[in-house]
Amino acid sequence: MGILSWLTRRKEARVADDALDDTLVREGLDRVVKLNPQLRLASGYERRLTRAVRRSLRHLDGLIGTLPPARHASGAVWPTDACIHAYFAAPADVAHLLSRSEELRRFFDDQPGADEAFAVLGMEMIERRTLGAKQEGGIVRRDAVRTTISFTDHQVRICGRTDLELRREIVLRMLEQLAMEGLARVAATVAQRDVLEQERALLKTRLQLLERQGVGMGQVVGGAASADPGELARLQAQIVENAQNLAKLGLRSDALQQDLEQVCEVLDDPAAHMDVTLRHVRLDAMNVVVDATSSARAQALDLRVARVPALPGQLRAFDLVRFARRDLLPMPSMIDEARRPLI
Repeated sequence: MGILSWLTRRKEARVADDALDDTLVREGLDRVVKLNPQLRLASGYERRLTRAVRRSLRHLDGLIGTLPPARHASGAVWPTDACIHAYFAAPADVAHLLSRSEELRRFFDDQPGADEAFAVLGMEMIERRTLGAKQEGGIVRRDAVRTTISFTDHQVRICGRTDLELRREIVLRMLEQLAMEGLARVAATVAQRDVLEQERALLKTRLQLLERQGVGMGQVVGGAASADPGELARLQAQIVENAQNLAKLGLRSDALQQDLEQVCEVLDDPAAHMDVTLRHVRLDAMNVVVDATSSARAQALDLRVARVPALPGQLRAFDLVRFARRDLLPMPSMIDEARRPLI
Protein backbone atom coordinates (compact mmCIF):
# COMPACT_ATOMS: atom_id res chain seq x y z
CA MET A 1 0.00 0.00 0.00
CA GLY A 2 1.44 3.37 -1.01
CA ILE A 3 1.70 6.66 0.82
CA LEU A 4 -0.99 8.33 -1.22
CA SER A 5 -3.28 5.41 -0.46
CA TRP A 6 -2.58 5.74 3.24
CA LEU A 7 -3.22 9.46 3.06
CA THR A 8 -6.58 8.93 1.43
CA ARG A 9 -7.75 6.16 3.74
CA ARG A 10 -9.22 8.57 6.23
CA LYS A 11 -12.60 8.96 7.83
CA GLU A 12 -13.00 12.53 6.59
CA ALA A 13 -14.84 13.44 3.43
CA ARG A 14 -13.36 12.87 -0.02
CA VAL A 15 -12.71 16.61 -0.27
CA ALA A 16 -10.20 16.34 2.57
CA ASP A 17 -8.56 13.37 0.82
CA ASP A 18 -8.09 15.37 -2.38
CA ALA A 19 -6.68 18.28 -0.38
CA LEU A 20 -4.07 16.00 1.19
CA ASP A 21 -3.14 14.62 -2.20
CA ASP A 22 -2.83 18.12 -3.64
CA THR A 23 -0.74 19.18 -0.67
CA LEU A 24 1.84 16.51 -1.45
CA VAL A 25 1.88 17.46 -5.13
CA ARG A 26 2.25 21.14 -4.26
CA GLU A 27 5.18 20.42 -1.96
CA GLY A 28 6.78 18.29 -4.65
CA LEU A 29 6.32 21.09 -7.18
CA ASP A 30 7.88 23.61 -4.80
CA ARG A 31 10.89 21.39 -4.20
CA VAL A 32 11.52 20.92 -7.90
CA VAL A 33 11.26 24.63 -8.65
CA LYS A 34 13.50 25.45 -5.70
CA LEU A 35 16.28 23.55 -7.44
CA ASN A 36 16.02 25.92 -10.41
CA PRO A 37 13.81 28.98 -9.73
CA GLN A 38 14.14 30.10 -13.37
CA LEU A 39 11.69 27.36 -14.34
CA ARG A 40 8.96 29.67 -13.07
CA LEU A 41 9.68 31.99 -16.00
CA ALA A 42 8.80 29.35 -18.59
CA SER A 43 5.40 29.67 -20.21
CA GLY A 44 2.79 27.40 -18.59
CA TYR A 45 5.39 25.96 -16.23
CA GLU A 46 2.96 25.22 -13.38
CA ARG A 47 0.48 23.24 -15.45
CA ARG A 48 3.16 21.23 -17.26
CA LEU A 49 5.34 20.63 -14.21
CA THR A 50 2.44 19.74 -11.92
CA ARG A 51 1.34 17.00 -14.30
CA ALA A 52 4.89 15.57 -14.44
CA VAL A 53 5.37 15.82 -10.67
CA ARG A 54 2.08 14.01 -10.03
CA ARG A 55 3.12 11.20 -12.36
CA SER A 56 6.46 10.78 -10.60
CA LEU A 57 4.86 10.83 -7.17
CA ARG A 58 2.47 8.05 -8.13
CA HIS A 59 5.37 5.87 -9.26
CA LEU A 60 7.58 6.65 -6.26
CA ASP A 61 4.64 6.08 -3.93
CA GLY A 62 4.32 2.57 -5.33
CA LEU A 63 8.02 1.89 -4.75
CA ILE A 64 8.09 3.10 -1.16
CA GLY A 65 4.72 1.56 -0.38
CA THR A 66 6.24 -1.90 -0.88
CA LEU A 67 8.82 -1.38 1.87
CA PRO A 68 8.14 -3.40 5.02
CA PRO A 69 7.48 -1.62 8.33
CA ALA A 70 10.50 -0.01 9.97
CA ARG A 71 12.48 -2.62 11.91
CA HIS A 72 13.80 -1.99 15.41
CA ALA A 73 17.53 -1.24 15.28
CA SER A 74 19.30 -2.10 18.52
CA GLY A 75 21.88 -4.46 19.89
CA ALA A 76 19.10 -6.34 21.68
CA VAL A 77 17.55 -7.59 18.41
CA TRP A 78 20.89 -8.31 16.69
CA PRO A 79 20.78 -12.05 17.50
CA THR A 80 17.20 -12.50 16.26
CA ASP A 81 16.70 -10.02 13.41
CA ALA A 82 18.41 -11.46 10.32
CA CYS A 83 18.73 -8.09 8.61
CA ILE A 84 20.17 -6.24 11.61
CA HIS A 85 22.55 -9.19 12.11
CA ALA A 86 23.70 -8.89 8.49
CA TYR A 87 24.02 -5.10 8.52
CA PHE A 88 26.16 -4.90 11.67
CA ALA A 89 29.16 -7.03 12.65
CA ALA A 90 28.35 -7.03 16.39
CA PRO A 91 25.49 -5.96 18.70
CA ALA A 92 27.40 -2.95 20.02
CA ASP A 93 27.93 -1.64 16.49
CA VAL A 94 24.25 -0.81 16.08
CA ALA A 95 24.12 2.04 18.59
CA HIS A 96 27.71 3.05 17.92
CA LEU A 97 27.31 3.50 14.16
CA LEU A 98 23.85 5.05 14.25
CA SER A 99 24.80 7.49 17.00
CA ARG A 100 27.35 9.00 14.60
CA SER A 101 24.54 10.46 12.51
CA GLU A 102 24.28 14.23 12.92
CA GLU A 103 20.80 14.15 11.42
CA LEU A 104 19.65 11.60 14.00
CA ARG A 105 21.08 13.61 16.90
CA ARG A 106 19.54 16.78 15.51
CA PHE A 107 16.16 15.03 15.22
CA PHE A 108 16.16 14.12 18.91
CA ASP A 109 17.28 17.64 19.83
CA ASP A 110 14.44 19.15 17.79
CA GLN A 111 11.86 16.61 19.01
CA PRO A 112 12.29 16.45 22.82
CA GLY A 113 9.07 14.48 23.20
CA ALA A 114 10.02 11.74 20.74
CA ASP A 115 11.07 8.43 22.32
CA GLU A 116 12.22 7.01 18.99
CA ALA A 117 13.07 8.10 15.47
CA PHE A 118 11.99 6.49 12.23
CA ALA A 119 14.89 6.68 9.82
CA VAL A 120 16.38 5.44 6.56
CA LEU A 121 19.52 3.41 7.13
CA GLY A 122 21.74 3.53 4.05
CA MET A 123 24.83 1.38 3.60
CA GLU A 124 27.35 0.58 0.92
CA MET A 125 26.90 -3.06 -0.03
CA ILE A 126 30.04 -4.91 -1.11
CA GLU A 127 30.07 -8.37 -2.65
CA ARG A 128 33.32 -10.31 -2.68
CA ARG A 129 34.32 -13.70 -4.01
CA THR A 130 36.81 -15.53 -1.84
CA LEU A 131 38.17 -19.03 -1.32
CA GLY A 132 37.07 -20.86 1.80
CA ALA A 133 35.55 -23.98 3.26
CA LYS A 134 32.23 -25.12 1.84
CA GLN A 135 30.23 -28.29 2.39
CA GLU A 136 29.07 -29.97 -0.81
CA GLY A 137 27.30 -33.30 -0.73
CA GLY A 138 28.59 -34.15 2.72
CA ILE A 139 32.17 -33.32 1.75
CA VAL A 140 33.94 -30.20 3.05
CA ARG A 141 35.92 -28.43 0.32
CA ARG A 142 38.65 -26.07 1.49
CA ASP A 143 39.12 -24.30 -1.84
CA ALA A 144 35.50 -23.55 -2.70
CA VAL A 145 34.58 -20.16 -4.15
CA ARG A 146 32.31 -18.30 -1.75
CA THR A 147 30.43 -15.03 -2.10
CA THR A 148 30.27 -12.77 0.93
CA ILE A 149 28.19 -9.65 1.38
CA SER A 150 29.31 -6.92 3.73
CA PHE A 151 27.83 -3.57 4.67
CA THR A 152 29.84 -0.45 5.43
CA ASP A 153 29.50 3.33 5.51
CA HIS A 154 26.31 3.21 7.59
CA GLN A 155 24.49 6.51 7.28
CA VAL A 156 21.22 8.00 8.49
CA ARG A 157 20.24 11.12 6.58
CA ILE A 158 16.43 11.19 6.80
CA CYS A 159 14.39 10.95 10.01
CA GLY A 160 10.71 11.21 10.85
CA ARG A 161 8.41 11.05 13.84
CA THR A 162 6.28 8.31 12.31
CA ASP A 163 6.55 5.66 9.65
CA LEU A 164 4.19 7.62 7.40
CA GLU A 165 6.08 10.89 7.84
CA LEU A 166 9.33 9.15 6.96
CA ARG A 167 7.93 7.52 3.82
CA ARG A 168 6.48 10.83 2.68
CA GLU A 169 9.88 12.49 3.03
CA ILE A 170 11.57 9.64 1.14
CA VAL A 171 9.19 10.10 -1.78
CA LEU A 172 9.91 13.82 -1.90
CA ARG A 173 13.68 13.26 -1.73
CA MET A 174 13.45 10.78 -4.59
CA LEU A 175 11.46 13.33 -6.55
CA GLU A 176 14.29 15.82 -5.98
CA GLN A 177 16.75 13.24 -7.32
CA LEU A 178 14.71 12.88 -10.51
CA ALA A 179 14.54 16.64 -10.90
CA MET A 180 18.32 16.87 -10.51
CA GLU A 181 18.69 14.31 -13.28
CA GLY A 182 16.62 16.56 -15.51
CA LEU A 183 18.67 19.60 -14.52
CA ALA A 184 21.86 17.68 -15.31
CA ARG A 185 20.52 17.27 -18.84
CA VAL A 186 19.88 21.00 -18.97
CA ALA A 187 23.47 21.70 -17.92
CA ALA A 188 24.76 19.30 -20.56
CA THR A 189 22.72 21.07 -23.24
CA VAL A 190 24.05 24.47 -22.17
CA ALA A 191 27.62 23.16 -22.28
CA GLN A 192 27.02 21.59 -25.70
CA ARG A 193 25.61 24.86 -27.04
CA ASP A 194 28.63 26.78 -25.75
CA VAL A 195 31.03 24.34 -27.41
CA LEU A 196 29.17 24.48 -30.72
CA GLU A 197 29.08 28.28 -30.71
CA GLN A 198 32.81 28.45 -30.01
CA GLU A 199 33.41 25.90 -32.76
CA ARG A 200 31.28 27.95 -35.18
CA ALA A 201 33.31 31.10 -34.47
CA LEU A 202 36.59 29.26 -35.06
CA LEU A 203 35.34 27.67 -38.27
CA LYS A 204 34.17 31.00 -39.68
CA THR A 205 37.47 32.65 -38.78
CA ARG A 206 39.40 29.84 -40.50
CA LEU A 207 37.15 30.07 -43.55
CA GLN A 208 37.68 33.83 -43.82
CA LEU A 209 41.46 33.41 -43.64
CA LEU A 210 41.43 30.81 -46.41
CA GLU A 211 39.15 32.89 -48.62
CA ARG A 212 41.37 35.95 -48.19
CA GLN A 213 44.26 34.01 -49.64
CA GLY A 214 42.48 34.24 -52.96
CA VAL A 215 42.00 38.03 -53.07
CA GLY A 216 44.16 41.16 -53.06
CA MET A 217 47.41 42.23 -54.74
CA GLY A 218 49.15 39.00 -53.82
CA GLN A 219 47.13 37.11 -56.41
CA VAL A 220 47.98 39.69 -59.07
CA VAL A 221 51.74 39.39 -58.73
CA GLY A 222 51.73 35.79 -57.50
CA GLY A 223 53.17 36.43 -54.04
CA ALA A 224 50.32 34.84 -52.02
CA ALA A 225 49.43 31.18 -51.83
CA SER A 226 46.21 30.09 -53.47
CA ALA A 227 43.40 28.86 -51.21
CA ASP A 228 42.97 25.10 -51.25
CA PRO A 229 39.53 24.42 -52.78
CA GLY A 230 39.33 21.09 -50.96
CA GLU A 231 40.03 22.73 -47.58
CA LEU A 232 37.44 25.40 -48.31
CA ALA A 233 34.85 22.76 -49.11
CA ARG A 234 35.60 20.83 -45.92
CA LEU A 235 35.31 23.95 -43.78
CA GLN A 236 32.02 24.94 -45.42
CA ALA A 237 30.65 21.44 -44.79
CA GLN A 238 31.72 21.64 -41.13
CA ILE A 239 30.01 25.01 -40.75
CA VAL A 240 26.79 23.58 -42.20
CA GLU A 241 26.99 20.59 -39.81
CA ASN A 242 27.68 22.93 -36.90
CA ALA A 243 24.64 25.04 -37.78
CA GLN A 244 22.45 21.94 -37.98
CA ASN A 245 23.61 20.78 -34.53
CA LEU A 246 22.89 24.20 -33.07
CA ALA A 247 19.46 24.20 -34.70
CA LYS A 248 18.65 20.94 -32.95
CA LEU A 249 19.27 22.66 -29.63
CA GLY A 250 16.83 25.44 -30.51
CA LEU A 251 17.16 29.16 -30.06
CA ARG A 252 18.63 30.66 -26.91
CA SER A 253 15.41 32.62 -26.56
CA ASP A 254 13.58 29.28 -26.18
CA ALA A 255 16.08 27.91 -23.64
CA LEU A 256 13.77 28.26 -20.61
CA GLN A 257 11.02 26.34 -22.36
CA GLN A 258 13.49 23.64 -23.35
CA ASP A 259 14.83 23.45 -19.79
CA LEU A 260 11.32 22.89 -18.50
CA GLU A 261 10.67 20.16 -21.05
CA GLN A 262 13.90 18.34 -20.21
CA VAL A 263 13.02 18.27 -16.51
CA CYS A 264 9.47 17.15 -17.28
CA GLU A 265 10.69 14.39 -19.60
CA VAL A 266 12.57 12.81 -16.71
CA LEU A 267 9.67 13.27 -14.28
CA ASP A 268 7.26 11.80 -16.84
CA ASP A 269 9.27 8.56 -16.94
CA PRO A 270 10.58 8.01 -13.38
CA ALA A 271 10.99 4.24 -13.82
CA ALA A 272 13.75 4.83 -16.38
CA HIS A 273 15.79 6.97 -13.98
CA MET A 274 15.14 5.60 -10.49
CA ASP A 275 16.83 2.22 -10.08
CA VAL A 276 15.75 0.41 -6.92
CA THR A 277 15.96 -3.37 -7.03
CA LEU A 278 14.97 -6.14 -4.65
CA ARG A 279 17.62 -8.79 -3.97
CA HIS A 280 16.62 -12.12 -2.44
CA VAL A 281 19.60 -13.74 -0.71
CA ARG A 282 20.30 -16.40 1.91
CA LEU A 283 23.11 -15.56 4.31
CA ASP A 284 24.73 -17.59 7.06
CA ALA A 285 25.95 -16.10 10.33
CA MET A 286 29.16 -14.88 8.63
CA ASN A 287 27.30 -13.16 5.75
CA VAL A 288 28.30 -15.85 3.28
CA VAL A 289 25.75 -16.39 0.51
CA VAL A 290 24.20 -19.85 0.81
CA ASP A 291 22.66 -21.54 -2.19
CA ALA A 292 18.94 -22.27 -1.97
CA THR A 293 19.63 -25.99 -2.40
CA SER A 294 22.14 -26.09 0.45
CA SER A 295 21.23 -27.61 3.81
CA ALA A 296 23.52 -25.19 5.65
CA ARG A 297 21.88 -22.92 8.21
CA ALA A 298 21.01 -19.57 6.66
CA GLN A 299 18.47 -16.76 6.85
CA ALA A 300 16.53 -15.45 3.86
CA LEU A 301 16.80 -11.70 3.39
CA ASP A 302 15.16 -9.24 1.05
CA LEU A 303 17.67 -6.47 0.35
CA ARG A 304 16.66 -3.26 -1.35
CA VAL A 305 19.47 -1.81 -3.37
CA ALA A 306 19.69 1.56 -5.10
CA ARG A 307 22.14 2.90 -7.64
CA VAL A 308 22.88 6.55 -6.87
CA PRO A 309 23.80 8.64 -9.96
CA ALA A 310 26.30 10.68 -7.93
CA LEU A 311 28.12 7.46 -6.92
CA PRO A 312 28.63 5.47 -10.14
CA GLY A 313 29.58 1.86 -9.58
CA GLN A 314 28.50 1.89 -5.93
CA LEU A 315 25.57 -0.10 -4.60
CA ARG A 316 23.70 1.37 -1.63
CA ALA A 317 21.44 -0.91 0.36
CA PHE A 318 18.77 0.74 2.49
CA ASP A 319 16.15 -0.17 5.05
CA LEU A 320 13.66 1.58 7.30
CA VAL A 321 14.56 1.41 10.97
CA ARG A 322 13.32 2.60 14.36
CA PHE A 323 15.97 3.85 16.75
CA ALA A 324 15.20 4.58 20.39
CA ARG A 325 16.41 7.74 22.10
CA ARG A 326 17.63 5.66 25.04
CA ASP A 327 20.06 3.85 22.70
CA LEU A 328 21.65 7.07 21.46
CA LEU A 329 25.20 7.23 22.79
CA PRO A 330 26.25 10.51 24.42
CA MET A 331 28.62 12.67 22.41
CA PRO A 332 31.64 12.22 24.76
CA SER A 333 31.41 8.47 24.24
CA MET A 334 31.41 8.97 20.49
CA ILE A 335 34.52 11.17 20.70
CA ASP A 336 36.31 8.58 22.83
CA GLU A 337 35.41 5.83 20.37
CA ALA A 338 36.69 7.93 17.44
CA ARG A 339 40.02 8.52 19.18
CA ARG A 340 40.54 4.93 20.33
CA PRO A 341 42.12 3.57 17.08
CA LEU A 342 44.68 6.40 17.18
CA ILE A 343 45.99 5.58 20.66
